[in-house]
Amino acid sequence: QVQLVESGGGLVQAGGSLRLSCAVSGDIFSINSMGWYRQAPGKQRELVAIMGSSTNYADSVKGRFTISRDNAKNSVYLQMNSLKPEDTAVYYCRVRGARDYWGRGTQVTVSS
Repeated sequence: QVQLVESGGGLVQAGGSLRLSCAVSGDIFSINSMGWYRQAPGKQRELVAIMGSSTNYADSVKGRFTISRDNAKNSVYLQMNSLKPEDTAVYYCRVRGARDYWGRGTQVTVSS
């Protein structure tokens, strides 16, 4: 059974940093992409960063967030710097292979 478990969220002041981790357990064959999404209250879930054949970021996080991957640990990370209050959301890890897998999310709250 495949599981994605996010960690690293929390409360941080504006300008601060957090590093999110997503640990993937179980067998996922032929991973096409690994990425991070977020959903703020009252808003739709949106792409933050994705790593597949290429790496892409939402315009709102370019230059501040960095996605990385450790294949040996079956993990994907999101380094978030210069955080802003508008980054407040639940952050979800997503892995796409033959099937689509989501984690349960980790809350990130940025205070002004």
